[in-house]
Formats: sequence, C-alpha cells, structure tokens
Amino acid sequence: MKMRSVMPMRIAKTGYIVISVLLCVVGIAFIAVPNISTEIIGICIGIAMILFGAVKLVGYFSKDLFRLAFQFDLELGVLLAVLGVVVLFNPKDLMEFICIAIGISILLDGLYKIRIAMDSKRFGIKSWWVILAMAAVTGVIGIFLIFNSAVGSQLLSILLGATLLAEGILNLYTVISTVLIVKNQAPDVIEAEAFEIYGKDE
Repeated sequence: MKMRSVMPMRIAKTGYIVISVLLCVVGIAFIAVPNISTEIIGICIGIAMILFGAVKLVGYFSKDLFRLAFQFDLELGVLLAVLGVVVLFNPKDLMEFICIAIGISILLDGLYKIRIAMDSKRFGIKSWWVILAMAAVTGVIGIFLIFNSAVGSQLLSILLGATLLAEGILNLYTVISTVLIVKNQAPDVIEAEAFEIYGKDE
C-alpha cells in the first residue's frame, strides 16, 4: 500500500505556527504602539488575513491524522482570503469594516475551536480544556471588537492588538497540541475501499 505524503501536513503545520506567531507579534505591536496609522493597520491586517486564509486551505486539504485542527478551515480559509483582499485594496477607508470583519472571523474561529476542543476530548487529548477556555476567551474578544468598532483610533488599535494576540495564541496552541504527523500514514480506509470496489467492477 502506498503511504500518503506528509509534506502537505508539514507545510500546513509549519505555516500555522509561523502565521500564529506573526499574529502575536503584530498584536503586541498594535498594543505597544497604539498611534499607528490606520493605513498601516489596514495593510498589515489585509496581508495577514490573506496569508492565514491560504494556510488554512492548505491545512484543510492536508488530511492530517486526527483531522481536528483543520476540519473547519475550508470555509474560514476562503472567508479570510476574500476579506483580506478587500481590506488590502482599501486599507485606510474601511477601518470600521476591518474591525467588524476580523471580529466576525475570530468569533467564528472561536466557535469552531470549541467544537475542536470537544472532539479533542473524545480523542483523549488531555489539554482539550485549554483549547476550550482559550476559544471562549477569543470568541468574547471577537464579540467585543464587533460592537466597539467605532471607538477612537488608539483604543481601536489596542483592541485589534488584543484580538490578534488572542487569536494567535489560540491557533498556535491548537495546532501544536492536535496536529499529529505520522511518517507512514496510510490512505483513508474509505479511499482504499472505493478503489477496491471500482477494481472489482471492471
């Protein structure tokens, strides 16, 4: 039986880790320097959303062993990529839209991560409750950002920073604790059975 290549899984996991760390760095920068211009904020957010959307799509199609961290990333990946393009081409005039878009995306991601935490519990992953707690906190921060998108620019920068920092930490912990890469991972049983049935029909 031909073993499945682990390269897409390694790319997805590494990309997730790198982007999550970058989100944390950008979040800390927004908090530490709240007087950053709205144009720079918009450009940074747009690029981050496009990159993270691309990584999520790679993760979804990588078919890692547990199928936990990436199971909802098709929808989120497409959403982030589309929103990122919109934000990148209008970085200065859409700040309120940017905040609402990020808030909704992170709220959805938090809800999905709660589902991932419950699935992790069934898989026997001991740290499932950490993912659950962090997902709940991140979701609340996302809601807070949605309903406070019209505040002053400095406070908005701090809110965005806190949101990105929480999202970065959540995704970093989730991908490290739930994505297991096995070198000799066999193809899915369903795929193998389908191939066998197809061969018999011939």
